[in-house]
Amino acid sequence: MAAPPVEAPEPEIYDPLPTIAATLAAIDSPAFVLDGEVNVLSQNRAAERLFGALPAGAHLTGRLRSPGILDMVRETISTGEPNQIEHSERLPSERVFIVRVAPIESDLDAARPAVGPFYLMVFRDISELRRIDRMRSDFVANASHELRTPLASLRGFIETLQGPAKGDAKAHDRFLGIMFDQATRMSRLVDDLLSLSRLELKAHLAPDQTIDLVPLVSHVRDALLPLAEELGVEIVLHMPDARVDVLGDRDELVQVFENLIENACKYGQEGKRVDVFIRNDQSQPVEVSVVDRGPGIPAEHVPRLTERFYRVSVTDSRSKKGTGLGLAIVKHILTRHRARLIVKSEIDKGTEFTVRF
Repeated sequence: MAAPPVEAPEPEIYDPLPTIAATLAAIDSPAFVLDGEVNVLSQNRAAERLFGALPAGAHLTGRLRSPGILDMVRETISTGEPNQIEHSERLPSERVFIVRVAPIESDLDAARPAVGPFYLMVFRDISELRRIDRMRSDFVANASHELRTPLASLRGFIETLQGPAKGDAKAHDRFLGIMFDQATRMSRLVDDLLSLSRLELKAHLAPDQTIDLVPLVSHVRDALLPLAEELGVEIVLHMPDARVDVLGDRDELVQVFENLIENACKYGQEGKRVDVFIRNDQSQPVEVSVVDRGPGIPAEHVPRLTERFYRVSVTDSRSKKGTGLGLAIVKHILTRHRARLIVKSEIDKGTEFTVRF
């Protein structure tokens, strides 16, 4: 009697989802695993922080209603080809992502059928890159504008001297003086642009020299005395008798305090006095504060003071021969020194700039 046929065992169904989910947890960018119906099977912590937790099996539209993303996902499910688009989130703050979706190869073992298909969707944050691109574009546009104005003045005066005022000695003297001022302004602007470029190149290198701030700030005050006397401003130092050492680059710190004290003299001129304090209290960070008694700065301007070419008043800045780059240079230097610039200002009372090391 023939033996009954032996039925082959059912092949083991391989489910790679647990392995995929574990891998997903190690990715620091927001990421989702989707099925062929655009349901979310898994999401990592970065995705939960950005979009909120979504129950397993819920449809992607429960968190994302972007038509562009949904169309991209459906196209990848239909064609099996990876896709990506740029996506912006406005709330709670503006962020820009490259969103990429691609099929996950789930047949890791050809001998075992696998469930699926699955699709991986990842959000790569490019907000900082976009911000840097905008800053670079704005910087080039602003620098071009700042140079164009004095160049146009120079060209106009040269044409006047070559034409209508060719034989006018008084006009020659007056126009040449203005041309000299415009050329000096361009020179200052180019010097500041070069300073910014040099600082950006070495921003990651913290200085390691030991600098005593007491003689350094005294030197800056002495160098600015002629300007202060011309403006009718007294610079008063309040410093300890002992050394106040910080790690720094002497020339760069001189540039920081020259800028802050000179600004205080120019823009706080009506207060007639600028106080400079060096504080070295035990267990507290070393601080240098520059305080004027001028008109103060409106609160809405304070957060933007260190932006390149940002001016509270364009007319005042240019009349005082500012380039709009001084505080941007200060910020870059202090960033390299791992220090902070703190600004406090009250209308009609004055402004205090504090460097905290």
